[in-house]
Formats: sequence, structure tokens, C-alpha cells
Amino acid sequence: MVDQKNQKIPIWRDERFWRIALQVLAVVIFVGIAALLIGNLNRNLAQQGNNLGFGFLKNEAGFSISETLISYKPKDPYSQVLLAGLVNSLRVMILGIIFTTIVGILAGIASFSENWLLRQLNRIYVEVVRNTPLLLQLFFWYFVVFFSLPKPENKIELLGSIFMSKRGIAIPWPANTVTVWLGLLVLGMGGVVAVFIWRWRNQLMTEKAQSGQPQLIALIMMAIVSILIIIFALGWQAPKALATGGTEGGLNLTLELSALLVGLVFYTGAFIAEIVRAGIQSVPKGQWEAAKSLGLKSGLVIRLVIFPQALRVMIPSLNSQYMNLAKNSSLAIAIGYPDLYAVSNTTYNQTGRPVEVFILIMAAYLSINLIISLSMNLLNKTVQIKER
Repeated sequence: MVDQKNQKIPIWRDERFWRIALQVLAVVIFVGIAALLIGNLNRNLAQQGNNLGFGFLKNEAGFSISETLISYKPKDPYSQVLLAGLVNSLRVMILGIIFTTIVGILAGIASFSENWLLRQLNRIYVEVVRNTPLLLQLFFWYFVVFFSLPKPENKIELLGSIFMSKRGIAIPWPANTVTVWLGLLVLGMGGVVAVFIWRWRNQLMTEKAQSGQPQLIALIMMAIVSILIIIFALGWQAPKALATGGTEGGLNLTLELSALLVGLVFYTGAFIAEIVRAGIQSVPKGQWEAAKSLGLKSGLVIRLVIFPQALRVMIPSLNSQYMNLAKNSSLAIAIGYPDLYAVSNTTYNQTGRPVEVFILIMAAYLSINLIISLSMNLLNKTVQIKER
């Protein structure tokens, strides 16, 4: 009688073999297609008298851009102007993600407001913005809203420290000093410590039934110190009006940056509002009733009970919207903001190297979106229910 335990499974029936074999086959096919495409590209470039390479990045750019956060002059190489465009894009993406999150959360919570007028206005905002092309909205903000601001000599003044004109929007801003950077470092470290204290407090309250009062007092004291640092230690400089019509000091936001940022924030915020609304509605009604039975007001119910549970549903969709915002920022070229795509467009027109430039653009946007996705996935793991 044959011993079935010691009998070997034929290789063509071994599931483990086919798993590995199919993966190897997929890799071989991918490498083969990639090699075919690269070879075809090299042949086409050779027929035009070019070779695939990035040596042109060392050549002098020879063109200027309207604004940049890093040092750049027309005599600098193409690599410097592309870096300047990348930094400009990152500025829009980072600020856009922060502000669109705030707008989206507020609009999503407003969907459940007991105020009828607020609910209807929020509904109109969401429906109109979500169903209107983003490019059209950017044109509206740039040409209708910001470009209609008065000339510098007739600029609008708000609160004595904010000036708005065709030259841009001047707002108070911290001075660029060592003290300011030390203050920001302290705020950053304090924020990290506050997160650990907050999680420690929640653990003590849920697992050991402690009040968490000492930790709460520590968090309040840290908040007070942070507010004092923000107000007094950052050396805020308010812009001052000049006789020529311009301003001195503070931070000046160009019309292009302002229109792009506002357009992206309100457009993406409308989608995030629907994500927040759906996330809140996914929480069982029993949670609402249990929280209200404890005497909590509507605001506390959403902030302490409903919203933390809704995050588990919201974060995966938020990831997609943040990546969409990063990609949609390339529409800046339509209103003249010098982002990565805008300066790349000028670069490949001057150098005749569209393939290499587009490879750089794709690599940059792919890296940014992978970083966003990785960050959101890590955040998603922290809010998921952990089974014991």
C-alpha cells in the first residue's frame, strides 16, 4: 500500500510552484516590454540625432520666473529652475492639504447643523463646486475675484495690517531670524510630546479607569505656552504701506498663488465635505443616542464620540483627494503660477528634450503621491480598531 503522506505532489499540480512561477513570468514580461519601449525610444532619438540623457540640466536656463522660494537667476542651470518649480509646487500642495482639510471638515459637519440656513448654504456650496470644472473655477478666482482688486495706490486695507491690490496680498509674517526658528523648533517638539501625553491619557482612562486629570493639566499648560510663543516669540512683522503704493515687510502673496490656492482648497474641500458627511453617517445611530443620553451637547457628541469613529471610514478616501490635489496643482500653468509643470514646459521647449523632462515630471509627481499615500496609510493604521 502506497504511503500517501510521503507521496510527492507533481510540480504541475503544486499550488506553491505556480504562485512563484506566475510572479516570475509577470516580472519577465514587464522587463521585456520595458526593454522594448526603451530600445524603440533610443532608436527614434538616434534618428533625430539625440541620445537619451540628462546632461542638459547643467546648461544655463536663460529665463526668469515670477516668484521662487529659493535662490534662482536666469544664469543658473536648468536643474536649479526645475528645483525652484518643484518647491513652488510643494508650497501649494502642503498649504492646500492643510486648508482644504479644515474647509472640508467644517463643511461636512455643517451638513448636520440644526441651523436650516447653514445646512442649505453648505449644500449649495458642495453641489455647485463639485459639479463645476476646476479649471473654470481657477479662472473665476483669478480673473473675477483677485484680478479685479484695485491698483496699488488704491489698495484695500483690512485691520491695519492686511493690504490687497493687484500687486498681491500682504499679510503679517514672522521675521526670518534665529529666534523664530528656535521658536518653531520648540513648537514642533511640543506638538510631538503633546501627542504622546494625549495617547497616554486615553490609555490610562480606558484601561485603568483613571481620571487623566494630571495629563489634561499638562496639555493645557503646554497649549498656553505654545500660544505665548506664537504671539510673542515669532517676531511678527506687519506690512507697512509705502508712498509708491507697495508694501514693506510681512509676506506678499501674488495673485497667481492666491487664486490657485483658494481654487484648489474650495474645490477639493467640497469633495472632502462629502467624505466627512458619509463617514459621520456610517457611525451607528446608537452611538449618537448613547452620547446624548450622557447629556453631551451636539458639538461634543461629534468631536468626542462620532468623529473619532468616522475617521476609520474617512481616511482611505481622504488619501485619494489629497493625491488629486497634488496632481491638480499642475493646472497652475493656466493662470501663470510658476510651478514644476510650468517651468518644465519652458525647459523642454528651449532644450528640445521633452522625453527627459517628462520623465523628471512623472518621477516628481509619483514620488509626491507615494509619500502622501504612505503617510495616510500610517495614519489609517493608528485609527483602526486593534483586536486583542
